[in-house]
Amino acid sequence: MFLSPPSSSSLILPLSLAVIFLSLASSSSSDYKNLVFKGCAVQSFPDSDNLHVSQTLKHLLENLISHSSAANFHNATSGGLSGRFQCRGDLSGDSCSACVAKASSMAGKLCRRRAVAVRIQLAGCYLRYEPSGFQVAGPSDFLFKICGPGRAGGPGSGARFDEAIGGMEDGLVGRGGGFYAGGYGSVYVLGQCEGDLGGVECVECVKNAVDRAKFECGGSVSAQVYMQACYGAGAGRGTNTGKTVAIVMGGLVGVGLLTSCFLFIKSAFKKKSTNHTHNKYGG
Repeated sequence: MFLSPPSSSSLILPLSLAVIFLSLASSSSSDYKNLVFKGCAVQSFPDSDNLHVSQTLKHLLENLISHSSAANFHNATSGGLSGRFQCRGDLSGDSCSACVAKASSMAGKLCRRRAVAVRIQLAGCYLRYEPSGFQVAGPSDFLFKICGPGRAGGPGSGARFDEAIGGMEDGLVGRGGGFYAGGYGSVYVLGQCEGDLGGVECVECVKNAVDRAKFECGGSVSAQVYMQACYGAGAGRGTNTGKTVAIVMGGLVGVGLLTSCFLFIKSAFKKKSTNHTHNKYGG
């Protein structure tokens, strides 16, 4: 049975985003299930549809969870609702499934059950749902930013970063299938696009994220700019300060503090050779 239309006449999705920073003290393997932010639509389904909404949403979330151990990206529909999830490209099937299940359980707690559209962003995955045909933001649309304290430095750091970003853009449309982890010199980079985003759109999305990060955060030691359908991350070590230097642009990576960000990127970089094909968590 199809759901009734939202109570608001607008089909634009106004998300109320709540950014929650992660703790520096936590760098365990379970960090991928930490909450980064939530997006809850202002519009609500009518009270008269409460039972249908609950049943439809339950079926949709069960469908998404059931596919999360075999794929890192999946679309599904149930009644009048559409949903999808995306897991980080370096997560195993079990970790992806655990992440999506966690996001699903958070949805009803962090947003009203009758909210017509929800996005739950965890460090290792995101899950969203909305009425079928609901207008959401474009793939390269900006969601929000986090700029870290301090300034990046060290001779040649800008050039190394630019080289690393260039390699990431090439790798995203190569054998990585939309997921890339690599580096240049002392700079590590990580990028991923949503599973149904084409190669040209993927690169364009990441470029927009990089440009937005440079504009919003300048030379900050760390920065995160969340886009609708892509993300990128980079980290290195500043030669002047001896401290970790990180630049983070884009969509899924929720590690909000410098040390945990660096550890996460290095870990993903080491895993990329075994976990980056499209069918086995390659994006």
